[in-house]
Parts: sequence; structure tokens; C-alpha cells
Amino acid sequence: MLTFHSFVPDKSIDLLQCWVEELNATVVVSTPRKTKLGDFKVRGNKLIVSVNNNLNKYAFLITFTHELAHAFVFKKHTNSVKPHGDSWKLTFKSMMLNFLTPDYFPEDILKVLSNQIITPKASTFSDVELSKVLRNYDTRNLLTISDLSEGVIFKLSNGKVFEKGIKLRKRFKCVEIKTNKVYLFHPLAWIMALDGSPLITSIEDSPQDQGGLVGVLFNASLWDDASISNNVWWRWRWIRQLL
Repeated sequence: MLTFHSFVPDKSIDLLQCWVEELNATVVVSTPRKTKLGDFKVRGNKLIVSVNNNLNKYAFLITFTHELAHAFVFKKHTNSVKPHGDSWKLTFKSMMLNFLTPDYFPEDILKVLSNQIITPKASTFSDVELSKVLRNYDTRNLLTISDLSEGVIFKLSNGKVFEKGIKLRKRFKCVEIKTNKVYLFHPLAWIMALDGSPLITSIEDSPQDQGGLVGVLFNASLWDDASISNNVWWRWRWIRQLL
């Protein structure tokens, strides 16, 4: 089993390890899964958090914190609250605020994250702006359907071939060439060349992290939801003034 330490920014390791030990959780660095970036499960008395091993260190940190927030909420409420309800949102916000400094994220990600944590989404892929900025730090920048012009033919990993159509609100209308059926695609859906190889664009070197401020430890066992909410609000205002 791989340790998560080599998959996150170096300065985040101590705090993440503190949370893992507080939860007494098992951390699994998983092979890539098509339907999710990470998950949280309970098996018997064990709390298990897993994250895909193909994420860049910034996406891994966000996803890992997302799943650890689920573990803290479960430890406090078991299954009596919604998976991505108010308790999870408050917990995730408070945990992420520890990382909203240049010690952990480049400036472009910080700007998007500072807005995203106001109303965090159930999945990173649900936030198109955040997903796009995180892509800038992938070692391989796979082409997505958003990068194509209307009318271009493309292929998926399952072999199906499509023609890109117009955008309908948040998704692209595409037609499968073989069946003429219409499908709606998420704007960040990965696509492939007709020969089956991933379409890859060139990327610039990732900016280096810069020194910054130190976050505040989060201990779920000491706070109730009201105190978490108050703490999140004041720290978010403080961080926004720095960006």
C-alpha cells in the first residue's frame, strides 16, 4: 500500500497525517477509477479513505481533504446527516482553509478555491472552473471536449466515435456517428484520437510554490457545527483580503 505523502504538497503532510491519526483511518492510494477521484467507506469499525493515484498533487490534496471531511462527519454523526449536506460543507470548508495560502497552492488555484469553498460541490469535476485550473498542473494535459471546435469528430476510450455539436447550457450535444443517437457531454470529458491514442496538448512547467502563512489545525471532536461555521466565515474573510 502506497503512502499518501509523495502525492501531496510537502508542507501539507503533517496536518494531513494529524487528521488521519485522529480518525484512525486507513488511507488507500488507488489505481485510477473512471467514475470517481476518491471515496470514503466504512467496513466494520474501519474508516477507509481512498484517492486515485493519477491526480496531480493539488487535485490529490483537495480530493483527500474532501474524503477526510466525510470521515470526520461520519465519526460525529454516523449516517444521520446527508453525505454532502451542511455538516460536510462546514467541515470541508474549515479543513480547506488551512491550505488556502501559497505554501500549498499556486496563485491561480488559490483564486478559484477561495470562491469555490463558499459553496463546495459534491465533486471537483462538478466545478468546471476549478477542474480547468487544476488541469494546468497535470503531467499529461489530456484534451477535453471543450478544446474542440464544433463539428470535429472524436473518439472515446470505449471506441465510440462522435461529432461535437452545440453547447446546451452546461453540456455539449454530440451525435454518435454509428447510431446517430444524441448524447450530452460534460465539458471536461476526456477524448481520444481516432487511432485510439489520447489527444495531448503541450503544457508549461508548473509554477513553484512560494512561502506563505500557516493554517490552523482542525479538530472535529472539539467543535460543534455552529462554531465551525463562525470560524470558517472569519477565516475566509481574512484569506480573501490577502488574495
